[in-house]
Amino acid sequence: MTLSGTSRFRIGGSLGQCAFVMNDSEKSPFIWWPAIVMMLGTVLSYMDRQVLALLSPMILRDTHMSAQNYGEVVSAFSFAYMFATPVWGAILDRIGLRPGMTISIAIWTVSSAAHSLISSFFGFAAARGALGIGEGAMFPGGFRAAMESLPPAKQARGVAIAYSGSSLGTILAPLLLTPVALAWGWRRAFWVTPAAALIWLVIWRLTVDPSRFPQRSATKKISFPSMRERRFWSLVTSYAFGALPVGAITYMVALYLSRAFGLTQRQIGFVLWIPPLGLETGYFFWGWISDRFAHDNPRPAWLFALLAVLSLPGAATGWFHSASAAVALLTVTMFASAGFILVALRTGAMAYPKEQQGMAAGIASSSYSAMVALMLPLCGHLFDAHLYSRAFVIVAFIPAIGTSIWWWLTANTSTGVESNR
Repeated sequence: MTLSGTSRFRIGGSLGQCAFVMNDSEKSPFIWWPAIVMMLGTVLSYMDRQVLALLSPMILRDTHMSAQNYGEVVSAFSFAYMFATPVWGAILDRIGLRPGMTISIAIWTVSSAAHSLISSFFGFAAARGALGIGEGAMFPGGFRAAMESLPPAKQARGVAIAYSGSSLGTILAPLLLTPVALAWGWRRAFWVTPAAALIWLVIWRLTVDPSRFPQRSATKKISFPSMRERRFWSLVTSYAFGALPVGAITYMVALYLSRAFGLTQRQIGFVLWIPPLGLETGYFFWGWISDRFAHDNPRPAWLFALLAVLSLPGAATGWFHSASAAVALLTVTMFASAGFILVALRTGAMAYPKEQQGMAAGIASSSYSAMVALMLPLCGHLFDAHLYSRAFVIVAFIPAIGTSIWWWLTANTSTGVESNR
């Protein structure tokens, strides 16, 4: 049974399969369904990542790892994710979303569940690395699903929906997983998202048919980006530098609230959803701004400058002796980072052929992971030394530095990107 964009039902496809079909009705609410399903997948992916960050005070206490060790474990994920995302992007461009996402989910489900059996630094590093490989398809997959299933005037909002799962998952993780960890221990918490991912895979396979997307495209061979091109580095600097606060705040805020203010695991669970709410709000706000004012602008310099300015207040996080003030500043920073993610990705993708959109999203996610992998051990070292203010100043100024580099890279071209050379 097939659900069409005009709310009609018809029998078709394989036995027992209910697939979503796009048509020319751009006003149909069903046109958003593929992006919504990818959003649900991203929710689970980020809940999965957040388990370690959320329960880090308990895990570090039981395993006797330091904050620097913890930062290195996170870096293992980030380095694996860095290499995996452009590869997954190219694979999705070649073999398509349905088989690609199925393989991805299978890998990260097993990797996530394996965390419940581990007690050592090297064990966590290996499991996080495998998880990074498995989850590498989510962002290029979400971007490709939104761009192929929606008309150009709605694509930024579609990407916002698909990517909003990252913040929504981070919001839900402390609310859903903290009670599990407190009742049955942190190991049991690592079983929740793998079980939910299997349910998501069934929904994905039965209700979304990417072969029917109106903007569908495919490349005849797997291709990889050239690091000698200006368009590559403009995408890398705008996305990785701008999105860095998301990774730093997501992975380190629980430790900060625990060590700087003495919050318990239960208290942390009550407030840890607030900064991601800023990210969630930012996705939809900046998605609307991008569609309304910059959907055909390959170089929205004014928008990048505004986002860089909005990221700077986060530098003051460590100056306040109030957990509430710190959470408020981190929320504003996450709000600005959502804009960097959407605008940088949309702008950078304009420089690549339509059939390479998955690869472009992979480049962005990979560069972000590289930045997180480089910066998290430094932040962990500063946290061990109780130099929290320095860590937050560095994280807050990185987006402004990235914007300056992007400005320089795109200044000498009329389109803001270099034409394949």
